[in-house]
Amino acid sequence: MSVLNTPVTPLPEEVPTLLHIGGHWVEASGGARMPVEDPATGRLLCSVADASPADGRAALDAAVGAQRNWAATPARERSRILWRAYELMTADVERLARVMTAEMGKPLAEARGEVAYAAEFFQWFAEEAVRIGGDFGRTPDGGSRAMVLRQPVGPCLLVTPWNFPLAMGARKIAPALAAGCTVVLKPAPQTPLSSLLLGKLLTEAGLPAGVVNIVPTRGAAELVEPLLRSGDVRKLSFTGSTGVGRILLAQAADAVVRTSMELGGNAPFVVFADADLDVAVACAVQAKMRNMGEACTAANRFFVHTTVAEEFGRRLAEAMSALRMGPGLEPGTEVGPLVDAPSRATVAGLVEDAVVRGATVLCGGSAPSRPGYFYLPTVLTGVDPDSELVRYEIFGPVAAIQTFDDPDEVVRLANATTWGLAGYVFTQDVDRAMQVCEDLEVGMVGLNGGVVSNPATPFGGIKQSGLGREGGAQGIDEYLEYKLIAMPVRPAG
Repeated sequence: MSVLNTPVTPLPEEVPTLLHIGGHWVEASGGARMPVEDPATGRLLCSVADASPADGRAALDAAVGAQRNWAATPARERSRILWRAYELMTADVERLARVMTAEMGKPLAEARGEVAYAAEFFQWFAEEAVRIGGDFGRTPDGGSRAMVLRQPVGPCLLVTPWNFPLAMGARKIAPALAAGCTVVLKPAPQTPLSSLLLGKLLTEAGLPAGVVNIVPTRGAAELVEPLLRSGDVRKLSFTGSTGVGRILLAQAADAVVRTSMELGGNAPFVVFADADLDVAVACAVQAKMRNMGEACTAANRFFVHTTVAEEFGRRLAEAMSALRMGPGLEPGTEVGPLVDAPSRATVAGLVEDAVVRGATVLCGGSAPSRPGYFYLPTVLTGVDPDSELVRYEIFGPVAAIQTFDDPDEVVRLANATTWGLAGYVFTQDVDRAMQVCEDLEVGMVGLNGGVVSNPATPFGGIKQSGLGREGGAQGIDEYLEYKLIAMPVRPAG
């Protein structure tokens, strides 16, 4: 494992650090600010305005005030603004990527990929905005004509995580705007800069004042709860932990707020005896190490057939050991730091528990001696099924390998979790592939591939991994209500 040591590049001066409310950049009402840290060094990057509950209320008031006009804006005009946002993002990839890497730590190459992925949501939903249809026809008894309209649900509260700070905002904002909804965005406190910069680009794209409002804060609970209970928020979209999701669902119940939840994952990665190991290993690195493993779709539990387990583990350890670790802004970096000290401590604790229970470390297994919140890519074999890293989401660069012999048994093991977001299956037997994909209790399956997400396809899980879907033709439905207009048919003559 080679380690790079170049210090972080300063942020561009034009990155906003204020709240964005009603089309204006403003300080927090109490003047509070919060630090943004570079996880590659542990040093302060900058500070941003720390929104109070009063600021959250002001942002919602702005969204409510802009809702009627934005909903009435012709779909073609909304589409043009979304297209312009796509064009501005694709023209500004380098700045967006460098800001994201500085505040979050992911390698610059990955950050560039995330910018492209985020921009595609604006492109996709620019096209969907002009395709919001309805229905018309007679009821079966012939006595009524029925017209079905699809209308914007209303002001939306969007709460996004730190691990994909630009993509998660885009994946929620783009369909909301396409549907005719206004937005209050509450980004994660670790990574507010990407969201604020996105707000700046949306303004440049021609978005009217008050349509998108952005309020980073360290006091998420104090800001979000009164908004959900106010009756003015008509839609909540949240990406984050299952525990926080449960709390938000309870708070949303009082005003019967429509909700979308993209929560935790515990993805199984199943390798059968007939799998192409070249493909399986390459995809394992891809599915495990994207964003240093800090992804809800990350492969978490590796189930490998006994006959190929030793070779697979050896080859995976070689591949992960060869990845180049360093600050994300350093050219050639493939593995950046984890987002903060608590995250690294959690990963270290999960590995320690597995080793105590008998797991063997094939590579990694510790934090390197260097500044920042780095943890070495790690492969463990002989993992006890009762280990904490099997039962909980790792959110770090750790592959935990268990073995199996019986195909039916591995499906049972893969489904033995409260989560059901993503899964990965590797086999060259077509019948087995389809049967296992159908039997896995997840919302998305990567079949002989390590990527499951695309703006043109629905993203989401089942069980305690969430509610609703983002992306694809289904994504805009989350922001639309159906309205029936029933008209009696009058007798002729």
